[in-house]
Amino acid sequence: MSTPEPTTHDPEPTTHLPEQPRYEPPPSVGKLALWVLLFVVAAVVVVLGGVYLT
Repeated sequence: MSTPEPTTHDPEPTTHLPEQPRYEPPPSVGKLALWVLLFVVAAVVVVLGGVYLT
């Protein structure tokens, strides 16, 4: 009678690490600056439009 060889692959590990939440990477500096510039331009257009129409 032979002894069974130990398996190297364990289908279910006994130690379960809690799943880390997955977040989106932060926006790059250039993309963030583009968004800020867009909102500044939109605000200037709104202010100039209000001045022009009054």
